[in-house]
Amino acid sequence: MSINSALLAGVSGLAANSAALSAISQNIANVNTIGYKRTQGEFQTMVNAQSFGTGYSAGGVMAATRNFISQAGQLQRTNSSTDLGISGSGFFVVTERSEGLEPTDTRLFTRAGAFRVDQMGYLKNTAGLYLQGWPVDSEGNLNTDPSDLNRLRSINVGTVGGTAEATTRVQLNANLRSSQAVSAEALAAAAIPPGANAYDPATNSMAMWDAETGTGVRPDFELTIPVSDSKGGQRTLAVSFLKSDVPNQWYAEIRAIPEDDVVTGAGLTNGQLRSGIIAFTQDGRLDVPAMQALGADALFDDPQNASLTFGASNGGAPGAGEFRWADGLGIDNQTVSFDLNASAGGLTQYDSASVVQATLTNGTAFGNLTEIQIDDEGYVTAIFDNGVVRRIAQVALATFPSPDSLTAVNGNAYRVTQGSGTFNLKAPGSGGAGFIGASQLEASTVDLSTEFTGLITTQRAYSASSKIITTADEMLEELLRIKR
Repeated sequence: MSINSALLAGVSGLAANSAALSAISQNIANVNTIGYKRTQGEFQTMVNAQSFGTGYSAGGVMAATRNFISQAGQLQRTNSSTDLGISGSGFFVVTERSEGLEPTDTRLFTRAGAFRVDQMGYLKNTAGLYLQGWPVDSEGNLNTDPSDLNRLRSINVGTVGGTAEATTRVQLNANLRSSQAVSAEALAAAAIPPGANAYDPATNSMAMWDAETGTGVRPDFELTIPVSDSKGGQRTLAVSFLKSDVPNQWYAEIRAIPEDDVVTGAGLTNGQLRSGIIAFTQDGRLDVPAMQALGADALFDDPQNASLTFGASNGGAPGAGEFRWADGLGIDNQTVSFDLNASAGGLTQYDSASVVQATLTNGTAFGNLTEIQIDDEGYVTAIFDNGVVRRIAQVALATFPSPDSLTAVNGNAYRVTQGSGTFNLKAPGSGGAGFIGASQLEASTVDLSTEFTGLITTQRAYSASSKIITTADEMLEELLRIKR
């Protein structure tokens, strides 16, 4: 009966507009929810099968909810370095548990990046979901896989303790006065046979110099180098220079201060680590070919690859010309490279005062964690008060072929569906994934003016559908009166 179908069509209109009102209400309620994606009720007609000659039967309308998940919201600046927004495509991978994750545990996806450090040091958002990323191993490498969620771990910044870095490189910028007078010890060393009190690195060296007793040979110039060991302890190396009677050549010794910081092998005394000749060109620069020609007599036979190798404290007895750290220090082996011929300086011999312009080293003493920073490529970096910067992990972003088909769950997160397609894990800024915006949060995509307009039209449509029902009711009442 046509009046009956009109009545049912009106009921379907009421139901459809009620569903649309629910979507609008959800949007308005979440206007300030971080990373919220608006939904919208969309209508589609329902058509009944029509039989010729029997009149028209109204089908009505049905409402379906459409999610605008792929619509990006504006990024807004915050004061927290762990607030994260995504500029572009992708979702944070999050879990409901921080530790002991199994392959069967639920992985969710969200754009809500208001993360905070919890009591265990994990990054957790306001919905209680833990941020996942690829951890950086001890060698600074990442083990990534675009399809394996099991390689992700909950990012923990609370386990990062103090750190230190051993010195591996030293750059010396210093000048030796070319007009320095040749000492009596250096002249005696050049005599044949050597004269009394002649300089000798084994029996009468600069390392033996004692101003109070007058023993040893006083250096013409000396500089010290601070060195950090494997535990962040501070060690000191001294480089002593003595002008030779040969033009443009100097005797040089490198030793440890104090001498009991090292254990040395045969040929080294009083904390000596190395001794030999340094040669300069006539224009005052380091003469690399001349030192290479000197071979074993040079301080370093190849100044371009100059280095000292310290054995570990628990190493055996050092061989001739070798050395290691003292037993009581309990530190690891260490190789320190010397840059003596830097383009910006290095060792020079000009006719001006002997002076140290700079001693540059890359080691650091022990330092404590002061700050956590996250860059636009998702690298989570720990910064220490000794200047050390160390990467902890990289935030992973998941992309989908059809993100609008994801299913929404509590906590402003989403779950994979058949319609969304399989996820792909990507590093931020690569493969179509967006960049990370640190100290930023993505605002809700709700536009209140649009929602209030929708409220008006939905209310009017609901009222119109109710009129269908009242009109059909009146027509049925007229039909019933015919019998009277």
